Amino acid sequence: MMPLANCFRLLPTIAAFTLALPAFFASPADANSPTQFPARPADCKNFNGPFEKWLAEFRRESQQRGVSARTLSLALDGMTHDPAIIRIDRGQSFFAQSFLDFHGKLATPNRVNSGKRQMQRHADLFARAKAEFGVPAPIITAFWALESDFGRGMGKRPVLRSLATLAWDCRRSEMFREELHAALAIIDRGDLTPDEMVSSWAGELGQTQFLPTHYLRHAVDYDGDGKRNLFKSDADVIGSTANFIRSLGWTRGQPWLEEVLVPSNLDWQRASLDQAYARSEWAKAGVKYASGAPLPDDALLASLILLQGRGGPAFLAYPNFKIFTEWNQSLNYAVTAAYLATRLAGARAMNRGPSPAEPMSREDVMTLQTLLARNGYDMGRIDGLIGARTRAAVRAEQIKFGLPADSYPTAELIERLRRQR
Repeated sequence: MMPLANCFRLLPTIAAFTLALPAFFASPADANSPTQFPARPADCKNFNGPFEKWLAEFRRESQQRGVSARTLSLALDGMTHDPAIIRIDRGQSFFAQSFLDFHGKLATPNRVNSGKRQMQRHADLFARAKAEFGVPAPIITAFWALESDFGRGMGKRPVLRSLATLAWDCRRSEMFREELHAALAIIDRGDLTPDEMVSSWAGELGQTQFLPTHYLRHAVDYDGDGKRNLFKSDADVIGSTANFIRSLGWTRGQPWLEEVLVPSNLDWQRASLDQAYARSEWAKAGVKYASGAPLPDDALLASLILLQGRGGPAFLAYPNFKIFTEWNQSLNYAVTAAYLATRLAGARAMNRGPSPAEPMSREDVMTLQTLLARNGYDMGRIDGLIGARTRAAVRAEQIKFGLPADSYPTAELIERLRRQR
């Protein structure tokens, strides 16, 4: 994939972003970035020496891995690094906005309508993919829509130059070194030529924006032409995306996300992705479907997600939801993609909630993180991005102060923390 697809461009496609879950606003990472390669700080100093020397060493390593001399010449002769790529990588900020703003810009009515047309147009292919991989059409189509607007926004930068620049740079050198090796293997395999490999800036490939390692492992030849081409073949896009989603742990026939209504007296401490309760328990607590219909009295586990506090939209996330956070670790992205899939499956437009909390500025979040760190919480880097650590600490302090513990930071909480000093 894609993804893990997808990293970082701005509108009209999402392909360009990526972050880190369960971050609420993601840290500037890549959507599909493998977690075994943690990113270094954005102000890290390059330790790889001059680019030309690094590239020569990388070329020797690729030869030892079996990449042909022809591919190395086609891909790397005359290669230079691109300083603009490093500036973009250091400056990602698209995800630092409210969920409702994020969702509104990406899961548009036009994408819903376009997605439904694609599902009708390729009904036979989607039926085949569902039978083979267990993944329904709305799931595949939601990612296809968000990542490239069905191929209209895949970017124009040379993938190989972007990958070489990021592999040479200090911040995620190990990760992108492997991605560059994979890109060369894709060329060597005969799926793509270097000129065909274009992207936004972080090196994802094709209409559902696979990182090269995912392309190499999970892309399938679904149109039978002997190549795996996720740029030009809709059949390969659909089959490969379904194959990748299955590899992330998709369970056939199970739901992924449903919008719900929550009562004002809910025990807000239960609203967290790290807690799951049977639907029968949520029903007893007064949670209902968005239509007002009761939840089933069954044992299917679900977590309650509140992305703009207790007055904003609310969702029950089921075990299949994990594939969305595996695809892209930004929770804003994951819920946007998952809810877009429910729209494509027939759900109505989202309820914004009675009083969604206003998003905090990055500066205010940094102030909050500093205050929480002084209270003994491990905040990691003070970066102004609301991730899992910040949300957990916020919930603990809300409980301590007797505030509704919905894990959403507020100006009131900051003021209480300040007075405590």
